[in-house]
Amino acid sequence: MAKKAVEGQGIRVAIVASEYNYDVSSLMLERAKEEVEFLGARLGPVLRTPGVFDMPLAVKLLLARSDVDAVVTLGAVIEGETDHDQVVMQQAARKITDLSVESEKPVGLGISGPGETRLQAQDRIENAAQAVRAVVKMAQRIESLRQ
Repeated sequence: MAKKAVEGQGIRVAIVASEYNYDVSSLMLERAKEEVEFLGARLGPVLRTPGVFDMPLAVKLLLARSDVDAVVTLGAVIEGETDHDQVVMQQAARKITDLSVESEKPVGLGISGPGETRLQAQDRIENAAQAVRAVVKMAQRIESLRQ
């Protein structure tokens, strides 16, 4: 059994997960929660949004909370018959990045796509854990800069 890490101790991680493509996003959410626990961080609020495009408002509200050090966004933007997936992902990713910079708190982009198939999205569920690891590292590094 792997030894539990303590690198995330004291870091409070909130999660915003899309309900769209639920078969993928629900597994991503569970994987992210496991990683938060493994790293020794604390799980903050978990909010579900209808889709990835709806995430920035939830991210903004979570970043404003004093009990949240970082936010992870989770979802899968699967290719359809039009370029809608491109628009959704580009707009959401841009706004999520802006919110991170404005709040001076890390936001992990655990959203896969665009242009992926459902099978590719399923293969990228582990990206949820990578997003958690990234925000925990960034939260620690930002905290050390503030001291």
